Amino acid sequence: MPRTIEHVVLIPRQALPKIRSIVTLSTDSNELLFDSSVMKTGLSRTALIGDMDALHVRTCADQRRLFALIAEAHRRGLWMDEGARDMAHWLWMRYGLSDWKARRWIASALALERLPRISAAFARGRLGVDKVVELTRFATPETEEGLTSWAERVSAGCIRRRGDVETARTIKDAEDAERSRRVSWWTFDDGRRFGLLTELPAAAGANVARAIDRLAETLPIMPGEQDHSSVEARRADALVAMCSAQVAADPDPDRATVVVHASVDALASGDRGCQIEGGGIVHPETARRLLCDGRLQVVLEDGDGTAVGLGRLSRVPSAAMSRQLRYRDAECTFPGCGARRFTQAHHVTWWEHGGKTTWTTSS
Repeated sequence: MPRTIEHVVLIPRQALPKIRSIVTLSTDSNELLFDSSVMKTGLSRTALIGDMDALHVRTCADQRRLFALIAEAHRRGLWMDEGARDMAHWLWMRYGLSDWKARRWIASALALERLPRISAAFARGRLGVDKVVELTRFATPETEEGLTSWAERVSAGCIRRRGDVETARTIKDAEDAERSRRVSWWTFDDGRRFGLLTELPAAAGANVARAIDRLAETLPIMPGEQDHSSVEARRADALVAMCSAQVAADPDPDRATVVVHASVDALASGDRGCQIEGGGIVHPETARRLLCDGRLQVVLEDGDGTAVGLGRLSRVPSAAMSRQLRYRDAECTFPGCGARRFTQAHHVTWWEHGGKTTWTTSS
């Protein structure tokens, strides 16, 4: 007599082998009952592993059969009358696969028809579906025998990396990657944040990533950002530092200047945003900081924003003054910083509060 079963899940007979200890036949239907209570009462270690191994083999055999059916369905074009765009679309609509996985499954299913050794290893559970999907990207009838034994010893990730290298790439693929390069940006969060999207060929992207990471390693660590989770923030700081240095070195300072429009009322009260020319909003405190070390031109406006007066430009410290400051201070004088690269001269007393632009009143 089978023991009492408290929790059961119905599983079609053909979908599960007769595995000891965890299944029994229902007397009322042609179904197998899965006894989930065994997960609480516990199997022996040997029995548990044995059952898992047996289910893995059966799962691989079923997946091999599924792949054969996918290949046949693809040839028949079954998706055409189902409202799908193609076979991959049909698979992810019907079975909830991602588009990437659906396309990989189709490619693998078709490739297995000419790779009998890999197909047999799949059906016998020697190779799981993840390994098979990656292996069939580059295996051939001539190489599959050696690749099958190799694939059994390595991880699916190792097979994927080899596939990335060995998969044939045409010159058109490289040209398409080059043509699709782009950088775009936008503001969001009511203009208070700046988004940047970059898409580059792999080689160019590797250069960008290496330059940002190398610079990020040299920047001072901000308080509270000592752990690894702050890596992305440090990369953002490095990118800003690189761009700031480029703008500062531009031979045409007028064209390189970043312009911030701030009203006197906004600077005084701090309850209104200041607008960056070309998009974006900054807090008045940020604008006041920029007043210290940026080029400033005073524009008097009426209530409608019409300019009624234009003042002269106030300059940042001269190149000679900056050199003297770097020689005198050697590094950033902010307590605990000590950075030596990408430093800027600042007024000890803020410029807007009457601070003078001299080397004795700057740091």
